[in-house]
Amino acid sequence: MAGHLVASLDAFQRRHRLVGFPLAVIYKYADDQGGYLAALITYYGFLSLFPLLLLLVTILGYALHGDVHLQTTLLDSALAQFPLFGSQLRESVHTRAGSGLGLVVGILGTLYGCLGAAQATQNALNRAWAVPRNVRPNPIRSRLRSLLLIGVLGIGVLATTALSGLTTGASAYGATVDTGLRIAAVLLAMVTNVGLFMLAFRVLTASQIPTRHLRLGAILAGIAWQLVQLLGTYFVSHALKGSHEAYGVFGLVLGLIAWIYLLSLVTVLAAETNVVAQRHLWPRALLTPFTDNVQLTAADKRTYAAYAESERHKGFETVDVAFDPPPADAPDEPAP
Repeated sequence: MAGHLVASLDAFQRRHRLVGFPLAVIYKYADDQGGYLAALITYYGFLSLFPLLLLLVTILGYALHGDVHLQTTLLDSALAQFPLFGSQLRESVHTRAGSGLGLVVGILGTLYGCLGAAQATQNALNRAWAVPRNVRPNPIRSRLRSLLLIGVLGIGVLATTALSGLTTGASAYGATVDTGLRIAAVLLAMVTNVGLFMLAFRVLTASQIPTRHLRLGAILAGIAWQLVQLLGTYFVSHALKGSHEAYGVFGLVLGLIAWIYLLSLVTVLAAETNVVAQRHLWPRALLTPFTDNVQLTAADKRTYAAYAESERHKGFETVDVAFDPPPADAPDEPAP
């Protein structure tokens, strides 16, 4: 009875793309250990956060010396990127006059954290696309790519920060904005996010992957990123209304790590979606992550063969992949 039910579910998900495709993305995410890839991005992202805020405050102190109100407004817009914890961060970060020491510490800390996050993301994308090691950029080129991305994305973050002041940040800090303007700002921020993800995927993905293969994931990631921002603001405005957002520094740190991890998951899952869509890595056998006693699909074989090929370290190294016949007691492949 149980075997018949599993066979029926397997046949159903293979016939219906709306079920089989998301399942294949989840299986690919699990095969790549996507949770660990996202955790590494989160680690460096968290390390870069406070030096980045220090750098922002210092630059504002130099550029807008004497205009404390404008400094506060811009800082509040930046902190609105963290709707669940923005007000607590705001209590810990204050506008001030520019400081040479703050500038140096901010630059070095931000560079270390952001470069690490970009490298971790680059590694995640190479893993998702199963890029052979000999094709990946060497350590110097990969870091130059990451530096390029940090510089370009910095400009994009300034744009999304300004837009967040009209969307997610407005209600959090008591501002009132016309509904039509808020909707337009949300849509514009979403389009900007899609463009930023497209740029990030292009810069950090191996050049052998065509740009057109990156569009679906960039669109999904840009939309998901904006939805996470909006849901976070809604949670603050309703679920946490009248209560303290988190308790003390411990709660703030854990909350920020969870927030960055959620955004990292969005990035990794978007990349996995690109790979599954463009390399037709579906349908997968329903039980393939759980047992060897299974009839592999063509998508299963392409996926596992790609992992072996991704470990090729030299161009003159040959990697051959073959699959033995499945066990005699393996369930038959479901009829299409």
